[in-house]
Amino acid sequence: MPTANEIPRGFVKGVVINFQRWTDNEFSLTIKANIAPYQAGQFTKLALPDKDGNWLRRAYSFVNSPNHSLGADIMEFLIIDVPDGNLSPNLAMLNVGDEIFVGDKASGFMTLSEIPTTVKDLWLLSTGTAIGPFLSLLAEPECKVRFENIILVHAVRTRQELVYSKLIIDLLDSYEGKLTYLPIVSREKHQDILSGRIPNLLLDGKLIAAVKVTPKTQSSFFYLCGNPAMVHDTQDVLLKLGFEKHLRRSPGHFSFENYW
Repeated sequence: MPTANEIPRGFVKGVVINFQRWTDNEFSLTIKANIAPYQAGQFTKLALPDKDGNWLRRAYSFVNSPNHSLGADIMEFLIIDVPDGNLSPNLAMLNVGDEIFVGDKASGFMTLSEIPTTVKDLWLLSTGTAIGPFLSLLAEPECKVRFENIILVHAVRTRQELVYSKLIIDLLDSYEGKLTYLPIVSREKHQDILSGRIPNLLLDGKLIAAVKVTPKTQSSFFYLCGNPAMVHDTQDVLLKLGFEKHLRRSPGHFSFENYW
């Protein structure tokens, strides 16, 4: 069996350089590790050995752009601590300076390069920690000049889970009106926040009314990321509204990444 002193194949050793606690079960890890070049919107795996020396591993998306000022070897991940999970409770106990192991090659196709060149309005629909890869995309300079409108939707259960508020405020300022941020809370009622589920709000028109942008088949593209139920149901709504799934061999209007 592997031991903690061995590095699993396809991984490199990294070190935790920051731990940010957001809620009782949500946190961000910033890690320094030297991995192969990656793109905004992609993901890699994190790994730790358990007490028996067996490796626990799971995929997490980058929150950062690889082009950020600290360099591509500084990577941030937004993580939910699942009580009965294998890896996340171990990640939640890490401290600055601790070792962690990072997949040396990134994966995923939820990148700017996959979006058709005709797109003017980019819709980023996320739940929970799946806002991470969208923040990565929004940090890319290309994103600021390529699209006329970008709509970032973040659906969570409670207001406390609306993470990265300062970063989002800074992004809104830097996009100079091109970026719209729409938080949604499902288990609380707040006068200033929309309540409900993304697919329902999209179907009944409340989401579109809130952002004041009407999606069009000739110029809009949707990325869906998060809870599989949201991804599945939103896909059904988009199909009902006349949008088609995007494939490399057949360009369409939406694509998605299941976050777990």
